[in-house]
Amino acid sequence: MSDGARGAGPRAPAGALRHGPGRALIAVYALFALSATARSGVQLATRFDEAPVPYLLSAFAALMYALATVALARGSESSRVLATVICLVELLGVVVVGTISMLTPEAFPEATVWSGFGSGYGYVPLLLPVLGLVWLRMAGRGARGAAQDRRAR
Repeated sequence: MSDGARGAGPRAPAGALRHGPGRALIAVYALFALSATARSGVQLATRFDEAPVPYLLSAFAALMYALATVALARGSESSRVLATVICLVELLGVVVVGTISMLTPEAFPEATVWSGFGSGYGYVPLLLPVLGLVWLRMAGRGARGAAQDRRAR
């Protein structure tokens, strides 16, 4: 065993997150990263004075989608941890913004990606982090099982 591998613990096989349903998940995250970036970029550049909070929240959502795309595509153990944190932040954002936008619509004169729990996007913004967390958990279990099998040999 090399010094670099000693004490490192179980690691996901390189790219374990990029196979099967992980590919579709990465593609949807990439699509949302592009669309949310374009939307928020236009809003911030042309109408920032009208509704700065919703437009900044859309930009934050775009950043979360872009970071999740990269973390899922990299597929390393550290990327898996990062993707988990991003999905949790994203889910929290959708729930908080969705709740506020439903209870006090005047707080959001313009919709964000997360307004109404992502209703403007077919609720995909609400489902995406949940699916991401489920996939990360499943891929993590598979990676740990493979690492244990290798050690048993």
